[in-house]
Amino acid sequence: MSETLPPLPASVASVFETVRARNPHEPEFQQAVHEVLDSIAPVIEANPEFAEAGILERTVEPERQIMFRVPWVDDAGHLQVNRGYRVQFSSVLGPYKGGLRFHPSVNLSIIKFLGFEQIFKNALTGQGIGGAKGGSDFDPHGRSRGEVMRFCQSFMNELYRHLGEHTDVPAGDIGVGAREIGFLFGQYRKITNRHESGMFTGKGVQWGGAEVRTEATGYGAVFFAQEMLAVRGEDMSGLRVGVSGSGNVAIYAIEKAYQLGALPVTASDSSGYVVDDAGIDLDLLRRIKEVERGRIAEYAAARTSARFVEGERPWSVPVDVAVPSATQNEIDADDAAALIGNGVRIVVEGANMPTLPDAVAAFQSSDVLFAPGKAANAGGVATSALEMSQNAARQRWTFTDSEDKLRAIMRDVHDAAFAAAERYGRPGDYVVGANSAGFERVAHAMVAQGII
Repeated sequence: MSETLPPLPASVASVFETVRARNPHEPEFQQAVHEVLDSIAPVIEANPEFAEAGILERTVEPERQIMFRVPWVDDAGHLQVNRGYRVQFSSVLGPYKGGLRFHPSVNLSIIKFLGFEQIFKNALTGQGIGGAKGGSDFDPHGRSRGEVMRFCQSFMNELYRHLGEHTDVPAGDIGVGAREIGFLFGQYRKITNRHESGMFTGKGVQWGGAEVRTEATGYGAVFFAQEMLAVRGEDMSGLRVGVSGSGNVAIYAIEKAYQLGALPVTASDSSGYVVDDAGIDLDLLRRIKEVERGRIAEYAAARTSARFVEGERPWSVPVDVAVPSATQNEIDADDAAALIGNGVRIVVEGANMPTLPDAVAAFQSSDVLFAPGKAANAGGVATSALEMSQNAARQRWTFTDSEDKLRAIMRDVHDAAFAAAERYGRPGDYVVGANSAGFERVAHAMVAQGII
């Protein structure tokens, strides 16, 4: 991947070459670093104290990388061994914060790219949280409840020593939902003999979780799209929305799009996608994906207005707003060309880095508004921080209160990114704006706290 990335400005090029030399087999991490460095070069040039303090050199190197084995026994009595990871990237603004991902694709490169992105995403929320990410190559899909529990307990047997409400606060991600969080939190509580509600977010509402946390990433992405449209004096009403994925982010992006008057028409999984010109039936989609844990093809089989396209992504479907919400690098240059040709107006990343660099460039050169994930999908971690606040104060807020706070945070994130883009001479460029605004907050804190 890094061999195909364009040259960087001189002010940041040497930092990237060091990253490439130190991390030669980590393409996703290199891609994430390249994208950030490319967009914050004007910030470095305008703030010489950042270069003098070695801010970039320290920011691209994690404060701590933890990798460990996770042994567990399956239902057949066979020993299984997976790898566990936690990369604690930056704590300059607060305790490490970022999700855990359980998926066969997980490796050190992916965890590092996600953790690196988390630094700036969390900074953008303004809530005093640092950046981290973790997970395992364990696949919970198709495993029994007992197998998932035994894996989570073994995983936490090692990770617990690196966590705490003032140190590192994980949450969920792909493959880590309420079930997994319950098992992880329970084992942490058992080992430590402490009930630290604030050391894990995404908990069940009945035992310390926050209202809207489940919905927050998908809702937040659509709120961000709404703010982008508002700049142009428009709203979501009547727009066709294309969503990829069929997990938590996708489902709640679809739900919020409906609530704002739009018509979501696609959903997908690794087997292909469905398009439903009558609008995605949320109840049916939830039943198939959340209850039956089935495949997206079953949606089309049960719905006469829908059709299933095997082995493809949904980006050839004409839409006004695209919300990629599946996984990294799912929109390439051909997908971007198809979306642009069909008149897409806004692309909002619900997933982390789902758009390849050449696709981002194509959108921007075609005057398509593009919102990177570190801004657009910040709603999840923002609501996690709200959960931490409620846990610390032993309070519970209503759904309405929490959603109002989420909407206000996403407006603030949008406005910070929009203002930074204008400040550095790139009006309307949300990539430059989000990276610059997040980096400025981190860099100023690092300068103030010295070389550590």
